[in-house]
Amino acid sequence: MASLTIENYVKSIYVICNENRGLAATGKVAEYLGVSPSTVTSMLKTLKDSGLAEYRPYEGVELTEAGRTLALRVLRRHRLIELFLVRTLNLSWDEVHDEAENMEHAVSDYLIDRIDEFLGHPASDPHGDPIPAADGTICTTDLRNLADWPLDTPFQLVRVLDQAPQFLRYLSDSGLALGATGTIAATVHEAGVLDITLDVSSSEQVTKTTLACEAATKLLVQQPESSDGK
Repeated sequence: MASLTIENYVKSIYVICNENRGLAATGKVAEYLGVSPSTVTSMLKTLKDSGLAEYRPYEGVELTEAGRTLALRVLRRHRLIELFLVRTLNLSWDEVHDEAENMEHAVSDYLIDRIDEFLGHPASDPHGDPIPAADGTICTTDLRNLADWPLDTPFQLVRVLDQAPQFLRYLSDSGLALGATGTIAATVHEAGVLDITLDVSSSEQVTKTTLACEAATKLLVQQPESSDGK
């Protein structure tokens, strides 16, 4: 059975490689886990010796098939626990990440499968991250970040990459909860911000908000179902 530390490392490497569409740099892994680069380097050698990762000094690291399988198991636990806490205990989306981090290493795959069944085999967690299936498959959707979305074109917020509690609370206060729909009214390049008009029905009466372009890159959107001709 993999240790808590190994599970955290393979999960982090998987997420970083998936976001970057390439190798995970040592510094990025260190930043993600909040440890020193030297600690990461030592651990990456351990993962390589264990057959869980391919580590290339000065280039980065990627998971082997065994490492990827383990990472998806951990992500499945984490994301199902987050959704379970939201739906059954009414925790908000900015409260569940740390709780899931604490619980994901303690629950059995049997319990996770029962939670999955209880929730109706959901496709995504409270932040829009896809939930891996029990067989390790994971469905992904081609999404665009909000900063690259065209002006005056309807969007729907379906995934948030930055899950820091303060950022999620800011989004909620701005009417940008998951599922919110609206349009980008203007891009103010001088200030580096987007002026956004939200649909009242999906934003709890917040109809206009301003978002930094950098923050907008952390929001993944798609065309609303009601606007795609279906």
